[in-house]
Order: sequence, then C-alpha cells, then structure tokens
Amino acid sequence: QVDLVQSGGGSVQAGGSLRLSCVASESSSSTGCMGWFRQAPGKEREGVGAVRFDGRTVLAESLKGRFTISQDENKNELYLHMNNLKPEDTAKYYCAAVGRWIPLAQRLVESAYTYWGQGTQVTVSS
Repeated sequence: QVDLVQSGGGSVQAGGSLRLSCVASESSSSTGCMGWFRQAPGKEREGVGAVRFDGRTVLAESLKGRFTISQDENKNELYLHMNNLKPEDTAKYYCAAVGRWIPLAQRLVESAYTYWGQGTQVTVSS
C-alpha cells in the first residue's frame, strides 16, 4: 500500500503559476512510476505527466512548454510545475503511483495506476 498526500493548488488568474506536490509513503524506486492526472467538470480524467523510477519523464503534448514534472532526490515527492495557466487548466488534479514498471504508452493512462492521492483543485480565472 502506498499513501499519496497532495498539497498545493488553489485559485490563480490566467497567466499565473502554481506548483502541486505529492508525497508518497514509499519512494518511486519501489513504486515504479508516479504521475499526475486531472479531471475537469463533465470531462474524463486525463493524463498530465509521469516520472519513472529512473527519473525519465513524459508529459502530455498539449502541456509541453507550460507544465513540467519533477521529483525530489529521494524519489518520494513528486511535483507539477504549472506556468502560464489558462482557464481551461481548471480541474481537480490527482497524483497517482503504480508499483511496477509500465510501458511509456501507458504512463498517461488512468487504468495503469494503482494508488491515488486525494486530489486538489486548481481554478484559473480569466
């Protein structure tokens, strides 16, 4: 069992920045992969980015240039850095982890993950 506790988020005007954090009860060397997802009202949950146990990251194409994902040296804290935020980024953001290797094609797929954080709301106003 891996517990994920999220922090950060909140409300910001368009063009602003926020950072989300997710602390895992175990390091990703044992979790395999950690990722961020988001779900806007009335929409399906979508993958934002993920980092594998060896530090390799993947980010949704539409978010490149504005969002980055990183991990601390101990590999038990995951970050999502969001810049130049837009109203369409408004969503509840979730941290996720899985305790095994998953292929690149699945790292932004919700069903590939086992453990989930409680979610944190990000609201971007125009």
